Amino acid sequence: MLSISQYLLFCAGALALILMPGPDFFYVLGRGMALGPRAGVASAFGIASGLLCHTLLAASGLTLLLFASDAAFNFVKWMGAAYLIWIGVQTLRAKSSPFALDAKAIEPAFSTRQVWRQGVLTNIFNPKVALTFAAYLPQFIHAKGGAAASLQIAFLGFSLCVLALSWFCILGALAGAFGAFLHKHPRTGKVVNLASGALLTILGVRLAFVSR
Repeated sequence: MLSISQYLLFCAGALALILMPGPDFFYVLGRGMALGPRAGVASAFGIASGLLCHTLLAASGLTLLLFASDAAFNFVKWMGAAYLIWIGVQTLRAKSSPFALDAKAIEPAFSTRQVWRQGVLTNIFNPKVALTFAAYLPQFIHAKGGAAASLQIAFLGFSLCVLALSWFCILGALAGAFGAFLHKHPRTGKVVNLASGALLTILGVRLAFVSR
């Protein structure tokens, strides 16, 4: 298994990858700003759940099949692109703010489970995440004198999931707090919705042009 210094090096590299703005980053940011802190945190758990699925696929060797087949890669890519665009369009078509003012607070009108599920699917159908797992994790695997490669990949993948969950929860909560403040003003709230929808749509279009 990894030494402490090697594991810390892995975590540092994984954190650098996580902090890089990408579809996951902008999904959490957009959901938080559009729907509030609770939705931001729910989307973070969705992304982390998707990463956990990628961990299981990588540990079982199924991730390699994605890059061995053009058809499989393109299927995942187009599914992810279409889903992001669909979420973006739905956000753009929203006629009113998802927040409703009452005498005590701003209550978001949305399904936490739905936001979580969207996060899971946007992450799973992003082939760039699978590429990260296939390219980064094996660099820290010790074939001799250690646990089975699949167990090592599972351990490293789970560590990456924990780091991602921590970061995205912070991001979602902060974005949600800022979005809730903006939604107190109808005009800025509408702008937030439009910006979030446009951002997700653009990310979907960009994902459609990703190559292996």
